[in-house]
Amino acid sequence: MKKMKKGNLIKNLICGIAIGAGAILPGISGGVLCVIFGVYKPLMEALAHPLQGFRKNWKMFLPIGIGWVMGFVLFANIIEWIFNVSQLYATWLFVGLILGTVPALYKEAGNKGRTKASYVSMILTAVALIIILVLVKYVVHITVTPNTGWFLFAGGLWGISFVVPGLSSSPMLLALDLYEPLNHGLANLDFKVLIPWIIGMGATVLLVARAVNYFFNKKESVAYHAVVGIVVASTLMIVPLEYKSIVQLPIGILFGAVGYVVAFISEKLDLKVKEEE
Repeated sequence: MKKMKKGNLIKNLICGIAIGAGAILPGISGGVLCVIFGVYKPLMEALAHPLQGFRKNWKMFLPIGIGWVMGFVLFANIIEWIFNVSQLYATWLFVGLILGTVPALYKEAGNKGRTKASYVSMILTAVALIIILVLVKYVVHITVTPNTGWFLFAGGLWGISFVVPGLSSSPMLLALDLYEPLNHGLANLDFKVLIPWIIGMGATVLLVARAVNYFFNKKESVAYHAVVGIVVASTLMIVPLEYKSIVQLPIGILFGAVGYVVAFISEKLDLKVKEEE
């Protein structure tokens, strides 16, 4: 029994690190990783009913929370370095990481069956998000100057992506040229960035969590298939389209393949742990 508890503690710490990394990695939703690691439902219950939820699951949330901070801070600095080395190959790596989570997410979406409404939800959500991101990136050409208001807005987007598994704020932030200044501020613990970001994220999570929790409990299949659509749309929108040489494309695809394998193996290991439990 003690060995199992120790194993769960280490597993939850590792899950927290992965979720924290997912929160900062472009195109990857920490919410998706919460779903895959089996953390999402108890976390949403805790946010919807804080006293009851945290009292019930605090032994799980504590190591996950510690791991989240470790993964978030560590990967914020790593990503800043990776983007400085090559934004192109970094993006391909993230595309692979996202695609590696899709099989597990799709399987999770079908746990309680698939209906016509499920498929309609998935397709409509994907199309709607693609249209929005295309408008922002190629039609409206929104440009912003990073400041307190925009970092508050970024925190709000981050909060929504945390509550809704599969919804990543990164494509929108990248389209607005907000991602890199935000990540730089977070990596260097700049309070001018950190404080408005935390306020925006915290307020959004508290306002949205109960409604999302209710919808996922009542319409689980439809909700999860919508998430699959969001993941696919987000991935398509961050695939690099411009290359300086013909060699960059195959190298980028190789980075994507590495990311896919890492995510796929992580999902298989997590599934094995769940079966053993």
